[in-house]
Amino acid sequence: MQHATVVLSILGIKFWLMNNAQHKVVVVGGKRTPFTKSFGHYARISNQELLIQALDGVAKAYGLEGKTVGDVALGAVVKSSLNWNMAREAVLGSVLHPTQQAYDVQRACGTSLETVNQIALKIATGQIDSGIAGGVDSNSDLPVMAKQSLAWKLIDLNQAKTFGQRLSRMLAFRPSDFKPQLFSVLEPRTGKSMGQHTELTVKNWQITREAQDELAMVSHHNAAKAYEEGFFEDLVLEYRGLKADTFVRATTSMEKLAKLPPVFDRSAAGTLTAGNSTPLTDGAAAVLLASEDHAKAQGWPILAYVKDVTTAAVDFVAGEDLLIAPAKAVADLLKRNQLTFADIDYFEIHEAFAGQVLATLKAWEDEEYSRNRLGWDGALGSIDRSKLNVAGGSLALGHPFAATGARIVAQAAKMLKTKGGKRALISVCTAGGMGVAAILERADD
Repeated sequence: MQHATVVLSILGIKFWLMNNAQHKVVVVGGKRTPFTKSFGHYARISNQELLIQALDGVAKAYGLEGKTVGDVALGAVVKSSLNWNMAREAVLGSVLHPTQQAYDVQRACGTSLETVNQIALKIATGQIDSGIAGGVDSNSDLPVMAKQSLAWKLIDLNQAKTFGQRLSRMLAFRPSDFKPQLFSVLEPRTGKSMGQHTELTVKNWQITREAQDELAMVSHHNAAKAYEEGFFEDLVLEYRGLKADTFVRATTSMEKLAKLPPVFDRSAAGTLTAGNSTPLTDGAAAVLLASEDHAKAQGWPILAYVKDVTTAAVDFVAGEDLLIAPAKAVADLLKRNQLTFADIDYFEIHEAFAGQVLATLKAWEDEEYSRNRLGWDGALGSIDRSKLNVAGGSLALGHPFAATGARIVAQAAKMLKTKGGKRALISVCTAGGMGVAAILERADD
């Protein structure tokens, strides 16, 4: 109970800071590389290099070449331990001034939404006037690690003092010690991948294959339409000959999606396919935030206010669904801001898997779950599906793990500015049974 009280107190302080501090936090704009299939177009391109492209895109767009902002928070999920200071190194490779400080953040797939949260809080309290938040991931830049047994034996060999000690320790090596250990996105507590966990989720919530394919199809169609309308023109940078994300399929259909085989549960009961699951993706994204006064003084555009951000976690080891935590994060966020789904104009829900999104929607519609798990008096409610990922989601655009939050923030802020509406709700599911959610509000014209 004492721990719960402390957690609630911290969350309350963060909410008060965001809403009652002297400085309103605004989204100025964002830039990202095109998102593309891993082990393809960006092969041999490092996380750091991709991140530099996004930083440079923001800096050049808003006159920050050779200048500094208050702080820079960046992150990646898949990176080598040698990249322990990746954010600062990326800044040093960018057009920002060499004295620009930066730091690394990691909250799995919610990483860059968390960086937005941290930079926003610093601005709200007056610590800084502006800052850049973002993230990157490249499965093409996977770290290849040595086994721990090899590392221990090498350390022992290095510490040997005599020839006899060195010889005995050299004889302790086995061929199996030298087999590389490749990175894999598996939950350490369960040994299962996110896809395997989501197969359990869709069975638990009785989500059909057809419903998953339909959500994926709509995501592609929405993204294709947005590209045709030029929506992404000032959001996506040209890089290495690419001007757009490579996953968008304007002509995909239920018939085409139905032909794809299951990839995580290959039995007749499997429903997750390459079509209704996000592809392994390389890419980077960054977003510039500022206080409203500073943005006006700099002549920067003001797209939206950062109203509030929160996080949640579930006990998936004890049997809760791994990627259902955004249901709780959103419920807490709405209650804290005294809002309902009727107050939201755009729902930007990260599509890790179509089944994960649909399970979250069902959780909100379920009266018992909403009351017992989400703390609402009855069902949280249904959303208007026409407001869901209206410019496409991760299934169509791609999902470089730590870049997705920044991609969504820039996309949602532009949506509010150019297409009207008052509020956008953002939610991102993450590994480890966590979720991050945010509310953006349209800026005053």
